[in-house]
Amino acid sequence: MREKHYRRVLVTGGAGFLGSHLCRRLLKDGHDVLCVDNFYTGSKDNIADLLGNARFELLRHDITFPLYVEVDDIYNLACPASPVHYQFDPVQTTKTCVHGSINMLGLAKRVKARILQASTSEVYGDPVQHPQTEAYWGHVNPTGIRSCYDEGKRCAETLFSDYRRQYGLRVKIARIFNTYGPNMHPDDGRVVSNFIMQALAGQPITLYGDGEQTRSFCYVDDLIEALVRLMNSPDDVNGPINLGNPHEISMRDMAQRILAITGSKSELCLRPLPADDPARRCPDISMAAHLLQWQPSVHVDQGLRQTVQYFENRFFSPGGTHGHRDAATAAR
Repeated sequence: MREKHYRRVLVTGGAGFLGSHLCRRLLKDGHDVLCVDNFYTGSKDNIADLLGNARFELLRHDITFPLYVEVDDIYNLACPASPVHYQFDPVQTTKTCVHGSINMLGLAKRVKARILQASTSEVYGDPVQHPQTEAYWGHVNPTGIRSCYDEGKRCAETLFSDYRRQYGLRVKIARIFNTYGPNMHPDDGRVVSNFIMQALAGQPITLYGDGEQTRSFCYVDDLIEALVRLMNSPDDVNGPINLGNPHEISMRDMAQRILAITGSKSELCLRPLPADDPARRCPDISMAAHLLQWQPSVHVDQGLRQTVQYFENRFFSPGGTHGHRDAATAAR
């Protein structure tokens, strides 16, 4: 007979940045984990240490196609999450958000599983409300270059909400703000990975605009704890719920922190601001604090030190997984 706490858990996008950490956490908690990924942005290196675990299973699959498995919980994390990757094939990005959600919701409906959607702060667009609460409807360009992701995730939230209302599914929606930590993709164009790769390579640190636009950065361990708490919350806690760090940091400040930690002599380089890039992004996490008894605990400098160490060991150490990388490619 199965232990009461034991769950069969499907993690889509399980070989990605967040997914790999989530798989590791679920295994630590004693669950069986089915990791599904098409490896568009995910990497087998992120989960290589899990392959020998008898409770871990890996399946190459694209969730825009139906999946037939028996599980108790579904974490739907599959989707490229950085502008570099989701803008490369915007039609496929929208399909992943919409068709992928329909397929995973259909699976949850069939097997009566709980299902959590990894939504995003991008649903708020370039917000005029600060900080952003879950009640804010956002300020989004529906036809811009970021719309495939922004509107795709908004549509996914609609689908999850309607499956709950129409079919009684036990759904959870997490609006994830900027998250950083080990296993980030080195070429994803995101702030932390870009700055670290450029600093370690001795290249100029690229700032867009004047560098005073702000983001909030949550360390990955804190974010994974929040996702697990949300999945295990009562069935009437559906979300959307903001998950992130409510402390705002400017891009210039983040660059200076990374330069200090790495000891790099890289200079700051200003470039034009990309289209539809939000000036400010910061979550109000009152709902998460109340319903999940959660708030981030890892200070940004502590998280950055661990992240820098990961990048140094993996990409710049002679004994690392990849050895020395071409700096121009790594920091593009």
